[in-house]
Amino acid sequence: MSAVGSRYPDRGSEQTVGELVTRASQQISELARQEMLLARTEMMQKGKRYGVGGGLIGGAGVVGVLAAQALVVAGIAALSLVLPVWAAALIAAGVLAVVAAGLAAASKKQIARAGSPAPERTIDSLKADVAKIKEKAHR
Repeated sequence: MSAVGSRYPDRGSEQTVGELVTRASQQISELARQEMLLARTEMMQKGKRYGVGGGLIGGAGVVGVLAAQALVVAGIAALSLVLPVWAAALIAAGVLAVVAAGLAAASKKQIARAGSPAPERTIDSLKADVAKIKEKAHR
């Protein structure tokens, strides 16, 4: 035998096309499993971040509503000492509308900063894998 462990002594370390295809198929299957695991991990991380962010926004909203109610009542009571009650309530509503618009703009900016929910790193990795496979196939 010319090569230790070789099934074909006259070929040395060369492999048949069938063996190469089988090995390539196994490697591609393993690569696909690894890419799916990476995608799942990335999506879970992003999902947790969106969930925590959403929960925090919800909690802030509830507390904000309670605080706004107390402040509105106090502001209306204070303004009603110098203005009619209806005018004091109208001023308070206008101030609250401006604050709500500012919070909505800040929320939109935060959601935009979070980025796309798609697994971007995995997509880039898959594209690189496909390019590498195509490159190897053309050789």
